[in-house]
Amino acid sequence: MTSIRHNDEVLDAARDCVLAYGVRRTTLTDVARRAGVSRMTLYRRWPDVRTLVADVMTREWVRVVEGLDTSDPVRAVVSGVRGLRGHPLWRKIVEADPELLVPYLLDRRGATHEAVLEVLEPVIGDARRARAVLLVAQSFLLSAPTMLDPVTLDELDDELAALLEAYLG
Repeated sequence: MTSIRHNDEVLDAARDCVLAYGVRRTTLTDVARRAGVSRMTLYRRWPDVRTLVADVMTREWVRVVEGLDTSDPVRAVVSGVRGLRGHPLWRKIVEADPELLVPYLLDRRGATHEAVLEVLEPVIGDARRARAVLLVAQSFLLSAPTMLDPVTLDELDDELAALLEAYLG
């Protein structure tokens, strides 16, 4: 039997609630109702909405990473940044609840970081370089919108590709 912690119906329901209400306004009761399970079933697996949302974020963003063609690492990284930047859950969290991202920027690596490193390290061939590439990509993902006007996101993504080409050779 599949663990409810990885139950797609529950994670889908949580994603839909966050997209509709934002993280702060989503409750485990909302998610339980939408998923068709009891609230206590959710509380047994997730102590709070933030923990559940962390699992949803990991699932959604790992899906973006797993779908990349890594035969060209530069193109894969730029595509990954674009894919995450355009992901509805990413946009909602950045717009409504950006504080959720701070621990992953300042305090610790998350499961998504680990998944990205699992993909990058064998392709790049060096753990240090893979981490440097991840940090650069993360900065373009998070901060590129602050650097617009007179340039576009596409132009900044071209610059990301140029940086990575020069770095990775």
